[in-house]
Amino acid sequence: MAAKIKKGDKVVVLAGRDKGKTGEVTRVVPDEGRAFVGGVNMVQRHTKPQGVNEGGIISKESAIHLSNLAIADPKDGKATRVGFKVQEDGTKVRVAKRSGEVIDG
Repeated sequence: MAAKIKKGDKVVVLAGRDKGKTGEVTRVVPDEGRAFVGGVNMVQRHTKPQGVNEGGIISKESAIHLSNLAIADPKDGKATRVGFKVQEDGTKVRVAKRSGEVIDG
Protein backbone atom coordinates (compact mmCIF):
# COMPACT_ATOMS: atom_id res chain seq x y z
CA MET A 1 0.00 0.00 0.00
CA ALA A 2 1.30 3.44 -0.88
CA ALA A 3 2.37 5.76 1.94
CA LYS A 4 -0.13 8.55 2.49
CA ILE A 5 2.02 10.34 5.08
CA LYS A 6 5.76 10.72 4.49
CA LYS A 7 8.71 12.42 6.17
CA GLY A 8 8.64 16.17 5.57
CA ASP A 9 4.85 16.41 5.15
CA LYS A 10 2.93 19.15 6.92
CA VAL A 11 0.20 17.45 8.98
CA VAL A 12 -2.72 18.36 11.27
CA VAL A 13 -3.45 16.39 14.47
CA LEU A 14 -7.06 15.12 14.47
CA ALA A 15 -7.34 13.58 17.94
CA GLY A 16 -5.66 13.59 21.33
CA ARG A 17 -4.41 16.30 23.64
CA ASP A 18 -2.71 18.15 20.75
CA LYS A 19 -5.82 18.19 18.52
CA GLY A 20 -5.70 21.02 15.99
CA LYS A 21 -1.92 21.54 16.12
CA THR A 22 0.12 21.41 12.94
CA GLY A 23 3.69 20.33 12.41
CA GLU A 24 6.14 18.65 10.09
CA VAL A 25 6.68 14.89 10.12
CA THR A 26 10.26 14.19 11.22
CA ARG A 27 10.14 10.39 11.14
CA VAL A 28 7.66 7.65 10.16
CA VAL A 29 7.64 4.13 11.62
CA PRO A 30 5.52 2.16 9.10
CA ASP A 31 5.75 -1.18 10.95
CA GLU A 32 4.03 0.35 14.00
CA GLY A 33 1.83 2.78 12.05
CA ARG A 34 3.21 5.77 13.93
CA ALA A 35 4.95 9.05 13.13
CA PHE A 36 6.94 11.71 14.96
CA VAL A 37 5.76 15.29 14.39
CA GLY A 38 7.89 18.30 15.36
CA GLY A 39 6.49 20.17 18.37
CA VAL A 40 3.50 17.83 18.80
CA ASN A 41 2.87 15.17 21.48
CA MET A 42 5.74 16.42 23.66
CA VAL A 43 6.69 14.28 26.67
CA GLN A 44 9.23 14.82 29.41
CA ARG A 45 11.97 12.28 30.07
CA HIS A 46 14.01 12.19 33.26
CA THR A 47 17.49 11.11 32.18
CA LYS A 48 20.67 10.21 34.03
CA PRO A 49 23.94 11.92 33.11
CA GLN A 50 25.83 9.77 30.59
CA GLY A 51 29.03 10.90 28.91
CA VAL A 52 28.52 14.32 27.37
CA ASN A 53 24.81 14.31 28.20
CA GLU A 54 24.32 16.21 31.46
CA GLY A 55 20.96 14.59 32.22
CA GLY A 56 17.92 16.19 33.82
CA ILE A 57 14.40 16.65 32.50
CA ILE A 58 14.33 16.70 28.70
CA SER A 59 11.27 17.45 26.51
CA LYS A 60 11.02 15.49 23.28
CA GLU A 61 8.46 14.36 20.73
CA SER A 62 6.67 11.07 21.19
CA ALA A 63 5.18 8.97 18.39
CA ILE A 64 1.58 9.58 17.37
CA HIS A 65 -0.62 7.08 15.52
CA LEU A 66 -1.10 7.72 11.80
CA SER A 67 -4.89 7.51 12.17
CA ASN A 68 -4.72 10.66 14.31
CA LEU A 69 -2.94 12.64 11.58
CA ALA A 70 -4.12 14.18 8.33
CA ILE A 71 -2.19 15.96 5.61
CA ALA A 72 -2.57 19.75 5.68
CA ASP A 73 -4.06 20.99 2.41
CA PRO A 74 -1.42 22.92 0.42
CA LYS A 75 -4.02 25.58 -0.44
CA ASP A 76 -5.52 26.51 2.96
CA GLY A 77 -3.75 24.37 5.59
CA LYS A 78 -6.88 22.51 6.73
CA ALA A 79 -6.95 18.72 7.15
CA THR A 80 -7.56 16.73 3.98
CA ARG A 81 -7.59 13.14 2.82
CA VAL A 82 -5.04 11.86 0.34
CA GLY A 83 -5.75 10.40 -3.08
CA PHE A 84 -3.47 9.17 -5.83
CA LYS A 85 -3.36 10.18 -9.47
CA VAL A 86 -1.23 9.16 -12.45
CA GLN A 87 -0.01 12.15 -14.45
CA GLU A 88 0.46 12.31 -18.24
CA ASP A 89 4.15 11.45 -17.95
CA GLY A 90 3.30 8.24 -16.05
CA THR A 91 4.35 9.33 -12.55
CA LYS A 92 2.06 8.57 -9.62
CA VAL A 93 1.50 11.55 -7.30
CA ARG A 94 -0.42 12.22 -4.08
CA VAL A 95 -3.36 14.60 -4.41
CA ALA A 96 -5.32 16.49 -1.73
CA LYS A 97 -8.97 15.41 -1.93
CA ARG A 98 -10.15 18.77 -0.53
CA SER A 99 -8.68 21.04 -3.22
CA GLY A 100 -7.27 18.71 -5.88
CA GLU A 101 -3.78 20.18 -5.41
CA VAL A 102 -0.74 17.91 -5.92
CA ILE A 103 1.04 17.25 -2.60
CA ASP A 104 4.31 15.80 -3.90
CA GLY A 105 5.23 18.87 -5.94
